[in-house]
Amino acid sequence: MRGVAFRGNSLAAVIDYPDIEPGPEQVLVKLRSSGLCGSDLRRYRGETPNENNGQLIRPGHEPCGEIVALGPGVIGLQIGDRIIQHHYEGCRECEYCLTGWQQLCEVAEKKEYYGGSMHGGHGDYMVVHQSTCVTLPDEVDYEVGAYLACGASTAFQALKKLDVSGRDVLAVFGQGPVGLAATMFGTEMGARVIAVDISQERLGTAADSGAWATIDASNGDAPEQIRELTHGDGADASLEAAGLAETRVAAVESTRIFGRTCLVGEGGEVTFQPTPHIIHRHLTLLGSWTFSTFGLAEAARYTAERNVPLASVITSRSTIEEAPVAYREFSSGAPGKFVINWE
Repeated sequence: MRGVAFRGNSLAAVIDYPDIEPGPEQVLVKLRSSGLCGSDLRRYRGETPNENNGQLIRPGHEPCGEIVALGPGVIGLQIGDRIIQHHYEGCRECEYCLTGWQQLCEVAEKKEYYGGSMHGGHGDYMVVHQSTCVTLPDEVDYEVGAYLACGASTAFQALKKLDVSGRDVLAVFGQGPVGLAATMFGTEMGARVIAVDISQERLGTAADSGAWATIDASNGDAPEQIRELTHGDGADASLEAAGLAETRVAAVESTRIFGRTCLVGEGGEVTFQPTPHIIHRHLTLLGSWTFSTFGLAEAARYTAERNVPLASVITSRSTIEEAPVAYREFSSGAPGKFVINWE
């Protein structure tokens, strides 16, 4: 079977991997679409191949496809089921695993990451445990399912934590795939969304995606521009999806007294001044990391029921053979969502 391999130093190749069969409580998934995520770039750009114990590991943690074989003991799944794959696996017995948060598994030696410690979705097929399979609604196509498998549902989970509604002005910092999904979902939840970025192309996409207003942060102080749009008050809620110190501080400073801020973008460092930034403003500061299997199912149902147009964010579609070129373009900072599709 064909699959992507990261050779190190921003070199990807398509190679032949051994054919695979599902073991106990596992299913074999034929990939239909697999998304590229910004968190993949650390492995792609790394100096060494993406390996585990000397074995090349297929990347890709946004898989969506069709079950084509069942291993012994599988319950509740059938051949032909359309699924989104939740890319974490744990002990399946601790509190967090039982509530769908397998990435928080309490048994460190049993925590696995599809596309990292285990083979991921950038291949013709993948074997996954039944507990990681989430039904893809019939109304949602495979490539939107791949978008939901990480980026879009990460935004949905953060908005749930922020309790966004039609009462709110919501500022979204960063209009990459996660931020754009937050702009779309936030708009559908009734909020007036202010999209913030330094890319005119991304801001244009945000405006097309329902943003009430857009702010080019390279043209000046984003918090001040947000206060001007909100009669001096600031946003009721803000979501930071860029993972940069300056955007994290700006997200906090742009939020009104008694407001809420959620940090989603990973990596880097930031320094807040607790008294002026948080304490004296009664700010609720939240963190949000991906989602549970139940959260993924909820995001998929919400997308289907509300007909949220996530497909409009997808700007690049490639075949598995074209994946190395797609990764070069994605690594260069090209906007929008990238997916690998199979016929």
